Amino acid sequence: MNRRGLAAATLAALLAACAGGRGTTLVPGGTEAAGARQAPSGKIQHVVVIVQENRSFDNLFHDYPGADTQSYGYTSTGKKLTLVPITLATHWDIAHNSAAYFDACDGTGSVPGTDCRMDGFDKETTTCSVFDPCPNKDPQYAYVPHGEIKPYFALANQYVLADRMFASNFDMSSFVSHQYIIAGQANSTVDYPTTGLWGCDGGPSDTIQTLTQQRTVGPSVPVCFDDQTLGDELDAAGVSWHYYTSNVRKDGGLWNAYQAIRHIRYGPDWKTDVVAPQTKFFGDVSKGRLPAVSWVTPTCANSDHASCGERHGPAWVASLVNAIGKSPYWNSTAIFIFWDDPGGWYDHVAPKLVDYDGLGMRVPMLIVSPYAKKGFVSHVHYEHGSILRFIEHQFGVAPLAATDVRATSPEKDCFDFTQAPRPFTPIPAKLGQAYFEREPLDSRPPDSQ
Repeated sequence: MNRRGLAAATLAALLAACAGGRGTTLVPGGTEAAGARQAPSGKIQHVVVIVQENRSFDNLFHDYPGADTQSYGYTSTGKKLTLVPITLATHWDIAHNSAAYFDACDGTGSVPGTDCRMDGFDKETTTCSVFDPCPNKDPQYAYVPHGEIKPYFALANQYVLADRMFASNFDMSSFVSHQYIIAGQANSTVDYPTTGLWGCDGGPSDTIQTLTQQRTVGPSVPVCFDDQTLGDELDAAGVSWHYYTSNVRKDGGLWNAYQAIRHIRYGPDWKTDVVAPQTKFFGDVSKGRLPAVSWVTPTCANSDHASCGERHGPAWVASLVNAIGKSPYWNSTAIFIFWDDPGGWYDHVAPKLVDYDGLGMRVPMLIVSPYAKKGFVSHVHYEHGSILRFIEHQFGVAPLAATDVRATSPEKDCFDFTQAPRPFTPIPAKLGQAYFEREPLDSRPPDSQ
């Protein structure tokens, strides 16, 4: 599964603490016992989770005031490199899988991907070629030019930016990450499915490797699960939800996570709650049909994914936020914007080992709400499960897996429910809702690893 062979280790070693090297090791929160949490404020009746793609914190929010960023990094040979600006609109990509994680971590422990020194990003492969050259020898050490991401900085200036958000899965796989944000786990799978259909539509031939408790390769399994998801729990509680995404075979459909859940893919929720294309979100907001919980995924063109060759991601996110902000839903909504994996881009903060499949590397998260603190940088430790935990608390449903049991909800640190709801100020962007509603379908598969 990776160039280092996923060396075997004992489960006891997996539960040991990660020692820091050049990177700063951070300890997860996980201190909120379920019975000790206060009752929800009742002010949040709608939660929108916007999933963006493949950026580390240092890469996207380089030099943001008050946030923990670093403008340089080290290579595996000890060379110090200053991060350089590289556009969002690359046509090449950086490896983002378990092998790339182990390379970037460059750990010294007996368990793969632990004791991270965060100095091996130069060992990650790229898709650069003579026909599509990289701008320099080590393009992994880069940040996005600030002029291309003005909407993200505007959101951070007005609301909350979390600089201690980590992926719950270590392997930098979009497939696994998208399972985590609907189910809190991914059926112990790792890396990517073997065919172009990431779900039940691929049939028995569409398989994916599993991960043992020792981070060794387990048996491959079909990419069609029957895991309990947050959608199932919301159904049982009578709480409405939609997953706004692309069709399975069109327009970035690889990020349609529910296609891998058998009872959703072949059940009534597929027609009622899995909504394609994702631009139908705008119509549901304007027509007063927004469900209590929503997920929204981008297309390749509207993502921040390297290799998609576009700069539309920030404007796409701004258009979604603006649609909510200008609607009657604003006063009752919390919006979480997070990047599903770091995409192989450099970050200086080492993740903590908490389980055989996590944690992954640091990614950005923005929290937008009329009750979110203004211009606030949260330094509390979060992960995928933190978003799930917030939703579960608001709507009174149970945790799904280890990640949302251990995770800290952003509710206490990032919100102030004693304040009156703040009026919405539109987020400036070069492209708006009208553009995205008219945009042609983008049939490119964003992840082909």
